Amino acid sequence: MKASGTSRLIPAAAACAALSACVAPRHADQPLTQKMPPRLEAEIAGLPETPPVWDQRPARPDGIRVAPGTHIVRPGESLGVVAHKTGAGIDAIAAANAIAPPYTIRPGQRLKIPGGRYHAIVAGDSGIAIARAYGISWDRIIAANGLRDPYILRAGRRLLIPDAATQPQQSIEERAAAFRLDIDSILTGGEPAVAENQQPAAPPAVTPGRTLPPTVAVREPERFSGRFIWPAGGRVVRRFGPGQSLGEVSNGIDLAPTPGEPIVAAAGGVVAYVGTGLPAYGGLILIRHGDGWITAYARADALGVTRGQTVKRGQVIGRTDSGLHFEIRNKRAPVDPLTMLPARG
Repeated sequence: MKASGTSRLIPAAAACAALSACVAPRHADQPLTQKMPPRLEAEIAGLPETPPVWDQRPARPDGIRVAPGTHIVRPGESLGVVAHKTGAGIDAIAAANAIAPPYTIRPGQRLKIPGGRYHAIVAGDSGIAIARAYGISWDRIIAANGLRDPYILRAGRRLLIPDAATQPQQSIEERAAAFRLDIDSILTGGEPAVAENQQPAAPPAVTPGRTLPPTVAVREPERFSGRFIWPAGGRVVRRFGPGQSLGEVSNGIDLAPTPGEPIVAAAGGVVAYVGTGLPAYGGLILIRHGDGWITAYARADALGVTRGQTVKRGQVIGRTDSGLHFEIRNKRAPVDPLTMLPARG
């Protein structure tokens, strides 16, 4: 489902108890009717106006060409050594030869070396930035290299870049302008590369108004609490699944809260994205909750958290505008929110 809206930056505050105190209707399609508590009204009234910026450090499209071929493994060689000798990437070689982690190979084994253009990953490169630099979709790079969840890029490795349909004379800016983002791209390619033996950092102590540097990768929570709450009041005006028009599908639900109502985190987690870089979604917030669970909040009129910030269930993260589009995903797959949210009433 695609949505639209505008955004502004706000401070976050806990509001679970206040929202749960509202009178809940008997059915999901009925609105919450009780007046917003004065404390929440005061929080909303004091929101700053400056929007957060989701920054991606540009990558340089300086990949090198590697000819296709076959490599016979010699004693003492690892897959990393083979990749270094051939100029190809570990992931692409593993994918081409159906080699699973920990990438064990044996002397005498014949390895197919995929030919093509390879990008050398440097610290701070993200999948989105790399795809944007070459003017192709991040999904194609994922497929060509056999990348898997959690899609952590390693500095020093090489990524096979599928041939793009763009004209060779296009500038970096023109290729970037032709690139299209979606929620899935951000979830799989939004984090910057880390060193070979390094794990993404634990969520740092960032606060509203401070944006985490684009070169710092953030680790998602290990475990999900197992319970979601409603992110806002208002009746459900659109449900999950096929719509009335042919080919129309909603990956979430649309709520119709009173404009200006707070948006709260449906569960505790770490903010993966905040911004307006996906025009069809307007002001968008993505939160990782652990165990592959993600929630998306679109059409926000104000955005009150920053990337890398830890939030609690019920914490105010934004403010509604013309409505709220809400999604729940597990390991990238959309899940009907009404099967995960508590009954109203």
